[in-house]
Amino acid sequence: MTLRSLLAGALAPALLGAPAALAEPLIWGIQVEQLEYRVGDETDVFAWDFDAMVGTDELKLVWRSEAEYAMAEDAFEKLENQLRLQVPVSEFFDAVAGVRVDTPDGPDRVHGVIGLHGLAPQWFEVDADLFISGKPFARLEGEYEALLTNRIILIPSIEFELPFTDDTANGVGAWGPRLEVGARLSYDLVDRAVAPYIGVHYERSFGETADLARAGGEDPGAVFFVSGVRLMF
Repeated sequence: MTLRSLLAGALAPALLGAPAALAEPLIWGIQVEQLEYRVGDETDVFAWDFDAMVGTDELKLVWRSEAEYAMAEDAFEKLENQLRLQVPVSEFFDAVAGVRVDTPDGPDRVHGVIGLHGLAPQWFEVDADLFISGKPFARLEGEYEALLTNRIILIPSIEFELPFTDDTANGVGAWGPRLEVGARLSYDLVDRAVAPYIGVHYERSFGETADLARAGGEDPGAVFFVSGVRLMF
């Protein structure tokens, strides 16, 4: 089955329902989950993670952007942008289909995207995505907001990425997963619109991906102390 046919099948329900969905009131918003500076042993990193959305309850167009800029190397270790369509498939989950373009300071990559986005039991926000291309991989993300007070929130997060083939030009080995774990303590300065935070971020690669990092003179694991701000409008 080709990438085109997979995406066509995933997008078909959204396209069929588009006329009715567009008849609903239009909504939009921007949610910046992370806009932060990470302080580490080997290099400091500036990072962002945000979604910009426009659409209706039945059909949303989402631009998702994630980046990590290493200050010591003066280069983007990660720079990915996704354009996704989301349609509800249950009360708490949306089906996702779209395209992802990676343009770090290395070889560019283009992937098709299919997945699920929503709230799991106990109000864990979950993203489960399959990225389809000549270098396919899967990614699972989870995040939880624990209200300590009406304004102070602890946000643990986890991201697990599993490549299915080698992509040595980008430092990835087949079946060598990457793991990112973080905990951020935020304070709602202006309702939920502006929330500065501090925290810790840990990332680690395993298997062949870790071997490629060591061969390049890098540590496969790193710990960062972070400070940043969450924005929502």
